Amino acid sequence: MPEVNIRKMLVSVEETFHEGGPIASKPLRKASCIAVIENPYAGRYEEDIAGFMDDLKPLGIDMAQRLIKALGGDASLIEGYGKGAIVGEAGEIEHGALWHVPGGYSMRELITDSMAIVPSTKKVGAPGTRLDVPMTHTNASYVRSHFDAMEVGVNDAPRANELVLVLVMSTGARVHNRSGGLEASDIKGEDGLR
Repeated sequence: MPEVNIRKMLVSVEETFHEGGPIASKPLRKASCIAVIENPYAGRYEEDIAGFMDDLKPLGIDMAQRLIKALGGDASLIEGYGKGAIVGEAGEIEHGALWHVPGGYSMRELITDSMAIVPSTKKVGAPGTRLDVPMTHTNASYVRSHFDAMEVGVNDAPRANELVLVLVMSTGARVHNRSGGLEASDIKGEDGLR
């Protein structure tokens, strides 16, 4: 299969102390890891592309490890996650879909009790395109306090023949969350749903 050719990687961490209300006792930390890689299928239609997912698995693990390190180094502190892809203009949306398995399973492999599906988004765009990457609780998709997103982008990517692959993680609920519903402390399901 094609070689994964990385042009650059970026890691970003943000801390939210309040959203106009009282200062949180513990700030919410969110981080993104972005890899800008060559799209081996840019500029042509290729029928058999699924094998590239296997080639992306080591990159997914590396990116997930970088995020855990950026958020303190303890995977048990991670409570939210998500993934996304921006496909350069010479590619197609399906090329971004190849990130679903290696991106999602890499985080689930490293985060204890990650039963929930990893939410995802993707789009085709030019350099500088921004992407809102959704996040949900790592162990139960219906925990409203963890419904969140992180906006990401790279000023010079994706070039037409590139893919921007993204993983995001968070350490908790939205600051000042008060939308009700299932609390993280009440998760009982074994299928990642409730």
